[in-house]
Amino acid sequence: MKWPDREKLLQFMRFCMVGVVAAGIHYGVYYLLQLFLRGGVWLTVDYTIGYLVSLVCNFFMTTFFTFRSHVSAGKAAGFGASHVVNYSIHIVLFNIFMALGVHRLVAPVLVLMVAVPTNFLILRFVYRKK
Repeated sequence: MKWPDREKLLQFMRFCMVGVVAAGIHYGVYYLLQLFLRGGVWLTVDYTIGYLVSLVCNFFMTTFFTFRSHVSAGKAAGFGASHVVNYSIHIVLFNIFMALGVHRLVAPVLVLMVAVPTNFLILRFVYRKK
């Protein structure tokens, strides 16, 4: 079995750190909105607003910290495209968990457990592309 090289391992660790911060931002915004708007369609709206705020922060943290790169239109487009896929995964899973009766404050955590590893694989392709 071949071990990953040091830079790939560090890159994955940085990705995880950024992911935790981005997830915290997403969940924090979602949670704060839950204090004011509860139930119904607002759950999806609140979740989406949290996702969008997190997305902007995540782009810059991923570019500068995770992949030690620079901002470019191509990277922004690739990042945005990967997050269209990622958001789709998020919102479908979120609504499935809600339909299954998972508490509205627990569902986002379960979504992240599935979506984060998937997003890493997509973004690694975007940032490794020459």
